[in-house]
Amino acid sequence: MAPQDNVTRTDRGGGAPSADSLAASARKASKGGGLPPVHLWNPPFCGDIDMRIARDGTWFYLGTPIGRAPLVRLFSTILKREDGKYFLVTPVEKVGITVEDAPFVAVDFTVTGTGRDQVLRFETNVGDFAEAGPEHPICVVRDPETGEPSPYVMIRAGLEALIDRKSFYRMIDLCTHEDHDGTRWFGIWSANTFFPVIPSAQLA
Repeated sequence: MAPQDNVTRTDRGGGAPSADSLAASARKASKGGGLPPVHLWNPPFCGDIDMRIARDGTWFYLGTPIGRAPLVRLFSTILKREDGKYFLVTPVEKVGITVEDAPFVAVDFTVTGTGRDQVLRFETNVGDFAEAGPEHPICVVRDPETGEPSPYVMIRAGLEALIDRKSFYRMIDLCTHEDHDGTRWFGIWSANTFFPVIPSAQLA
């Protein structure tokens, strides 16, 4: 089945709505333009649906990639995180979905200014933008066994983006060594905020 057609299928077994009905409700709620006010919606939980966001940002429905970028964008606007779980929310329904890592991927960024005054503005795979700073912090999590870094930036309302590899390498080129919480760190400035990446001693 072609990826662009799979959302027209209806989940078997009743209970949760289909992706098609969710999309219809989301379109109706988004007619005013901008992001829907999902934080104001508290509809009844309708169960989980077979929708998954892979670590690379690909959205799947019933095991098949969703091939229509505008539809992925639409779903992303009604995404909500509560108690560490992810849901698609409309004014009348709320369904659980699976997110393998972060719901978004930061695929690029621009830089304005220099030094402490520089500002990194990230763009995600679904068309969101966020300027790294106090409200949109950068966080680098290291695998305890391999030490492999996983960098993230907060996009909105508890929803993070995994910073892709090419963007992370560009980010590293902008990093400096600074004292932070009593320790020397290698990290990056954005909007007068320092975000630590790795202790300087570990780079020796």
